[in-house]
Amino acid sequence: MPIGDFVNNIPAPIFLLVHLAAFAIGAYFAWRSFNADASMLGWGFTLFALAEISYMTYHLDWTVFLFAHLISEVLDLVAFILIFVAVSQRGLAGLTAATQRS
Repeated sequence: MPIGDFVNNIPAPIFLLVHLAAFAIGAYFAWRSFNADASMLGWGFTLFALAEISYMTYHLDWTVFLFAHLISEVLDLVAFILIFVAVSQRGLAGLTAATQRS
């Protein structure tokens, strides 16, 4: 018996609810980021939200698990990179501004 086999007993609507909540959070953060002129952050959160939609396609029986999982992981990876770069650039810009004032 593989580890985590108990997850098979969780009803499918629970998984959809979790992914729907994650999608809503990602969409909200994307909306806030675009409104704050932080487009790279906005695109990162947009890709995260799209990854959640991709996960939902499996639970709705529109795609097979490995296809939905692969697409979602690629979207999440690119989202993670964009968010990291955006945060790093803002952090470095803040350090540069602080250094110049000193």
